[in-house]
Amino acid sequence: MNLPAFAVAFTALFAAPAWAHFPLMACWYQQQALICEAGYSDGSGAVDYDVKVYDYSDNVIAMARTDAQSRVQLPRPQGDFYVVFDAGHEMPVERDGSEISEK
Repeated sequence: MNLPAFAVAFTALFAAPAWAHFPLMACWYQQQALICEAGYSDGSGAVDYDVKVYDYSDNVIAMARTDAQSRVQLPRPQGDFYVVFDAGHEMPVERDGSEISEK
């Protein structure tokens, strides 16, 4: 392999993650429910993924799988908690309960 071809291949290898779409998640309260919608930065949804709610001791206190609209509905947690959507791309999305409000 000549130097210019190697340079192109090397650059493409490390630029590929920049082309990737990263996961997103929005959460809000609706009466006594916690609603979260998961998806990706390219606008696509995240259907059939786990969304987990943890207490501050890292215990899972609730979990649901996203539906056809990329949403989960969980009972509104009491106390301190955070919500995690892990799409398996080494970039899990976390939302702290203190950041979530009524919609």
